[in-house]
Amino acid sequence: QVQLVESGGGLVQAGGSLRLSCAASGRTTSSYALGWFRQAPGKEREFVAALSRSGGRTYYADSVKGRFTISRDNAKNTVYLQMNSLKPEDTAVYYCAADPRWDVGRAAAIYEYWGQGTQVTVSS
Repeated sequence: QVQLVESGGGLVQAGGSLRLSCAASGRTTSSYALGWFRQAPGKEREFVAALSRSGGRTYYADSVKGRFTISRDNAKNTVYLQMNSLKPEDTAVYYCAADPRWDVGRAAAIYEYWGQGTQVTVSS
């Protein structure tokens, strides 16, 4: 079992940057497929980025490709989401997720473990 705690959210102007962190307790992050998802008010939770357990593959939603980067530091048991060139439509609660059963995935349904979320608000 793993517990995930996100941090790094906040209020930023359009064009700015934020780095979200997700600290994992328990097994090392190299044991999990890792993902970031987001949910805006009135909308369903959507995929943002995924990192394979092996660390060799990354996937991004088209809406964030080229602006966001997912990475992890196994020594710190932490997964990151670097967000650049932020837009007002990026405003949402961001969640990290982990699952030990798969190598990588873009569907929220495959992830067993979730953090509590961190709010990101981008002003225009």
